[in-house]
Amino acid sequence: MSEVMVDFIISLDGYAAAEGWPGFWGMEGPEYLAWLAEDHEPGHTILMGATTYRLMSGFAADDPGTASLTATPKVVFSSTLTEPLPWANTELIAGDAVDAVRTMKQRDSRPLRTLGSLSLCRTLLRAGVVDRFRVVVFPVITGVTGRERIFDGYPDIALDLVESRTFDGRLQLLDYVPRVLDGPPGDQR
Repeated sequence: MSEVMVDFIISLDGYAAAEGWPGFWGMEGPEYLAWLAEDHEPGHTILMGATTYRLMSGFAADDPGTASLTATPKVVFSSTLTEPLPWANTELIAGDAVDAVRTMKQRDSRPLRTLGSLSLCRTLLRAGVVDRFRVVVFPVITGVTGRERIFDGYPDIALDLVESRTFDGRLQLLDYVPRVLDGPPGDQR
């Protein structure tokens, strides 16, 4: 049985990106980049939605440094994309993502990890199929320029910390086991 991990990089105020800022908010350091390269070695299957697929496959076509990502098995959940998909090692699933991920968890031994795909992550978390929730927090606040607030629309979730680490003296990795809640703790509805 495989494990599903939601994996995000975020600003301190919870944004996935910010208008005019470079990737990683310009704060990626050598320690973080080394960990990222090691962490993204093939050995897992990447789950993503159509928007992330379009963005990442475009990068992969132009950047020879994405060979490891291209070699990694990928599953895209979309009702708008059609086969054949041009990015190597990519499977398209047009049906229900939650049902497909439940089946993959039972059938596959490779870990399953998301890449971006905020809507997909929200859907999988709400359905209770996510086993780990990992974020790397970048020490910036992008209240004016921030785009794509990650946690809007999420259910209430309790997070049990299982690992933490600091990269380059400023980036904080937080790795949790999530528990979807029916309401606030102690709620007597």
